[in-house]
Amino acid sequence: MKSIILTGIILFAMSFCGLSEKLKQLSGGATSNSNTTSSNSSGTKSGSTSTSAEQAKPTSEQQAIIDAGTETKWDDQGISWKLPAGWKKMEVKKETFNYQSPDLAFLLVNISVMPDSFPMDDSLKAYYEQALQQMKNGKYESARMVEIDGIPGVEFTEAPPEEKDGIRRHQWIGFRSYLGQKQQVNVMTSTSAGKFDKHKDEFSAILYSAKFTK
Repeated sequence: MKSIILTGIILFAMSFCGLSEKLKQLSGGATSNSNTTSSNSSGTKSGSTSTSAEQAKPTSEQQAIIDAGTETKWDDQGISWKLPAGWKKMEVKKETFNYQSPDLAFLLVNISVMPDSFPMDDSLKAYYEQALQQMKNGKYESARMVEIDGIPGVEFTEAPPEEKDGIRRHQWIGFRSYLGQKQQVNVMTSTSAGKFDKHKDEFSAILYSAKFTK
Protein backbone atom coordinates (compact mmCIF):
# COMPACT_ATOMS: atom_id res chain seq x y z
CA MET A 1 0.00 0.00 0.00
CA LYS A 2 2.84 2.36 0.95
CA SER A 3 4.58 1.81 -2.41
CA ILE A 4 1.34 2.50 -4.32
CA ILE A 5 0.82 5.78 -2.46
CA LEU A 6 4.40 6.89 -3.04
CA THR A 7 4.20 6.02 -6.73
CA GLY A 8 1.06 8.13 -7.13
CA ILE A 9 2.66 11.07 -5.36
CA ILE A 10 5.81 10.91 -7.48
CA LEU A 11 3.82 10.73 -10.72
CA PHE A 12 1.83 13.78 -9.69
CA ALA A 13 4.99 15.72 -8.88
CA MET A 14 6.37 14.81 -12.29
CA SER A 15 3.33 16.43 -13.93
CA PHE A 16 4.84 19.81 -13.05
CA CYS A 17 8.16 19.01 -14.72
CA GLY A 18 6.86 20.00 -18.15
CA LEU A 19 6.05 23.52 -17.00
CA SER A 20 9.29 23.77 -15.04
CA GLU A 21 11.37 22.69 -18.02
CA LYS A 22 9.51 25.05 -20.34
CA LEU A 23 10.16 27.93 -17.96
CA LYS A 24 13.82 26.98 -17.73
CA GLN A 25 14.08 27.06 -21.52
CA LEU A 26 12.37 30.42 -21.68
CA SER A 27 14.76 31.81 -19.09
CA GLY A 28 17.66 31.19 -21.43
CA GLY A 29 16.38 33.92 -23.71
CA ALA A 30 15.15 36.22 -20.98
CA THR A 31 16.56 39.71 -20.94
CA SER A 32 16.80 42.02 -17.98
CA ASN A 33 14.04 44.56 -17.57
CA SER A 34 15.21 48.16 -17.46
CA ASN A 35 12.14 49.29 -15.51
CA THR A 36 12.81 50.47 -11.98
CA THR A 37 11.55 47.42 -10.10
CA SER A 38 13.16 46.50 -6.82
CA SER A 39 13.88 43.02 -5.48
CA ASN A 40 12.62 41.57 -2.23
CA SER A 41 14.39 39.08 0.03
CA SER A 42 13.18 36.09 -1.99
CA GLY A 43 14.80 37.38 -5.16
CA THR A 44 11.53 37.95 -6.98
CA LYS A 45 10.78 41.38 -8.39
CA SER A 46 8.33 43.32 -6.30
CA GLY A 47 5.20 43.61 -8.41
CA SER A 48 1.60 42.52 -8.58
CA THR A 49 2.36 38.84 -7.93
CA SER A 50 4.45 39.34 -4.80
CA THR A 51 2.39 42.13 -3.29
CA SER A 52 -0.92 40.33 -3.90
CA ALA A 53 0.18 37.23 -1.99
CA GLU A 54 -1.68 36.75 1.28
CA GLN A 55 0.30 36.29 4.47
CA ALA A 56 0.05 32.75 5.79
CA LYS A 57 -2.38 32.87 8.73
CA PRO A 58 -2.90 29.60 10.62
CA THR A 59 -6.27 29.06 12.27
CA SER A 60 -6.32 28.57 16.03
CA GLU A 61 -6.42 24.79 15.51
CA GLN A 62 -3.48 24.94 13.13
CA GLN A 63 -1.51 27.23 15.44
CA ALA A 64 -2.01 24.74 18.27
CA ILE A 65 -0.52 22.02 16.06
CA ILE A 66 2.44 24.28 15.25
CA ASP A 67 3.00 25.14 18.92
CA ALA A 68 2.98 21.45 19.88
CA GLY A 69 5.16 20.38 16.95
CA THR A 70 8.82 19.43 16.92
CA GLU A 71 11.17 21.72 14.99
CA THR A 72 12.70 19.66 12.21
CA LYS A 73 15.58 21.25 10.31
CA TRP A 74 16.85 20.73 6.79
CA ASP A 75 20.38 22.00 7.27
CA ASP A 76 21.43 21.68 3.62
CA GLN A 77 18.75 24.18 2.56
CA GLY A 78 18.34 26.27 5.70
CA ILE A 79 14.64 25.41 6.08
CA SER A 80 12.75 24.07 9.09
CA TRP A 81 9.20 22.91 9.85
CA LYS A 82 7.23 22.07 12.97
CA LEU A 83 6.17 18.45 12.56
CA PRO A 84 3.45 16.70 14.61
CA ALA A 85 4.37 13.92 17.02
CA GLY A 86 5.12 10.61 15.38
CA TRP A 87 6.28 11.95 12.01
CA LYS A 88 9.54 10.22 11.02
CA LYS A 89 12.23 10.72 8.42
CA MET A 90 11.94 8.72 5.21
CA GLU A 91 14.80 10.27 3.25
CA VAL A 92 16.71 13.54 3.44
CA LYS A 93 19.23 14.56 0.80
CA LYS A 94 20.63 17.85 -0.48
CA GLU A 95 17.59 18.57 -2.67
CA THR A 96 14.88 16.30 -1.20
CA PHE A 97 13.30 16.18 2.26
CA ASN A 98 10.75 13.42 2.91
CA TYR A 99 8.89 12.63 6.17
CA GLN A 100 5.82 10.53 6.95
CA SER A 101 3.23 10.07 9.68
CA PRO A 102 2.50 6.70 11.30
CA ASP A 103 -0.65 6.30 9.15
CA LEU A 104 1.03 7.19 5.84
CA ALA A 105 0.55 10.91 5.41
CA PHE A 106 3.55 12.48 3.71
CA LEU A 107 5.63 15.65 3.57
CA LEU A 108 7.65 15.64 0.35
CA VAL A 109 9.85 18.66 -0.40
CA ASN A 110 11.95 19.18 -3.49
CA ILE A 111 14.43 21.93 -4.37
CA SER A 112 15.09 22.64 -8.05
CA VAL A 113 18.07 24.87 -8.85
CA MET A 114 17.32 27.26 -11.72
CA PRO A 115 19.64 29.15 -14.10
CA ASP A 116 20.80 32.60 -13.03
CA SER A 117 18.61 34.12 -15.76
CA PHE A 118 15.48 32.30 -14.57
CA PRO A 119 12.49 34.71 -14.34
CA MET A 120 11.17 33.79 -10.90
CA ASP A 121 8.38 36.38 -10.76
CA ASP A 122 7.02 35.46 -14.20
CA SER A 123 7.28 31.76 -13.34
CA LEU A 124 5.34 32.25 -10.13
CA LYS A 125 2.60 33.98 -12.10
CA ALA A 126 2.56 31.08 -14.56
CA TYR A 127 2.08 28.56 -11.75
CA TYR A 128 -0.69 30.70 -10.26
CA GLU A 129 -2.51 30.94 -13.58
CA GLN A 130 -2.15 27.18 -14.05
CA ALA A 131 -3.57 26.57 -10.56
CA LEU A 132 -6.54 28.87 -11.21
CA GLN A 133 -7.24 27.01 -14.45
CA GLN A 134 -7.09 23.68 -12.63
CA MET A 135 -9.56 25.02 -10.05
CA LYS A 136 -11.86 26.17 -12.85
CA ASN A 137 -11.61 22.70 -14.36
CA GLY A 138 -12.62 21.14 -11.04
CA LYS A 139 -9.23 19.56 -10.40
CA TYR A 140 -8.39 21.81 -7.45
CA GLU A 141 -10.60 22.70 -4.51
CA SER A 142 -8.70 25.94 -3.84
CA ALA A 143 -5.79 27.96 -5.21
CA ARG A 144 -4.24 31.19 -3.94
CA MET A 145 -1.03 33.16 -3.59
CA VAL A 146 0.41 32.77 -0.08
CA GLU A 147 3.56 34.25 1.41
CA ILE A 148 5.30 32.02 3.96
CA ASP A 149 8.10 33.55 6.04
CA GLY A 150 8.73 36.18 3.38
CA ILE A 151 8.62 33.80 0.38
CA PRO A 152 5.62 34.22 -1.98
CA GLY A 153 4.24 31.06 -3.51
CA VAL A 154 1.19 29.33 -4.95
CA GLU A 155 -0.82 27.18 -2.54
CA PHE A 156 -3.41 24.75 -3.86
CA THR A 157 -5.46 21.80 -2.65
CA GLU A 158 -6.71 19.05 -4.91
CA ALA A 159 -10.39 18.28 -5.14
CA PRO A 160 -11.37 14.84 -3.77
CA PRO A 161 -10.45 12.11 -6.28
CA GLU A 162 -13.06 9.82 -7.75
CA GLU A 163 -11.37 6.77 -6.22
CA LYS A 164 -11.97 6.34 -2.49
CA ASP A 165 -8.36 5.30 -1.93
CA GLY A 166 -6.92 7.79 -4.42
CA ILE A 167 -4.22 10.24 -3.35
CA ARG A 168 -5.15 13.81 -2.43
CA ARG A 169 -2.56 16.56 -2.11
CA HIS A 170 -2.05 19.99 -0.53
CA GLN A 171 0.87 21.78 -2.14
CA TRP A 172 2.82 25.05 -2.20
CA ILE A 173 5.36 26.14 -4.83
CA GLY A 174 7.55 29.20 -4.30
CA PHE A 175 10.79 30.69 -5.56
CA ARG A 176 13.70 32.12 -3.62
CA SER A 177 17.37 33.11 -3.86
CA TYR A 178 19.59 31.15 -1.48
CA LEU A 179 23.37 30.89 -1.29
CA GLY A 180 23.72 32.45 -4.72
CA GLN A 181 21.17 30.11 -6.32
CA LYS A 182 17.73 30.73 -7.74
CA GLN A 183 15.55 27.90 -6.45
CA GLN A 184 12.08 26.52 -6.86
CA VAL A 185 10.79 25.19 -3.52
CA ASN A 186 8.05 22.57 -3.95
CA VAL A 187 6.35 21.49 -0.72
CA MET A 188 3.76 18.71 -0.99
CA THR A 189 1.69 17.12 1.77
CA SER A 190 -0.54 14.20 0.88
CA THR A 191 -2.37 11.09 1.96
CA SER A 192 -5.18 8.85 0.76
CA ALA A 193 -8.48 10.61 0.16
CA GLY A 194 -10.21 8.88 3.06
CA LYS A 195 -7.65 10.25 5.55
CA PHE A 196 -7.21 13.71 4.04
CA ASP A 197 -9.74 15.52 6.24
CA LYS A 198 -8.12 14.00 9.33
CA HIS A 199 -4.78 15.53 8.32
CA LYS A 200 -6.05 18.74 6.71
CA ASP A 201 -5.16 21.04 9.62
CA GLU A 202 -1.85 19.23 10.10
CA PHE A 203 -0.95 19.80 6.46
CA SER A 204 -1.64 23.53 6.69
CA ALA A 205 0.17 23.78 10.02
CA ILE A 206 3.27 22.08 8.63
CA LEU A 207 3.29 24.31 5.57
CA TYR A 208 2.73 27.58 7.46
CA SER A 209 5.34 26.69 10.10
CA ALA A 210 8.16 26.82 7.53
CA LYS A 211 11.12 29.05 8.34
CA PHE A 212 13.59 29.99 5.62
CA THR A 213 17.16 31.12 6.24
CA LYS A 214 17.58 34.38 4.36
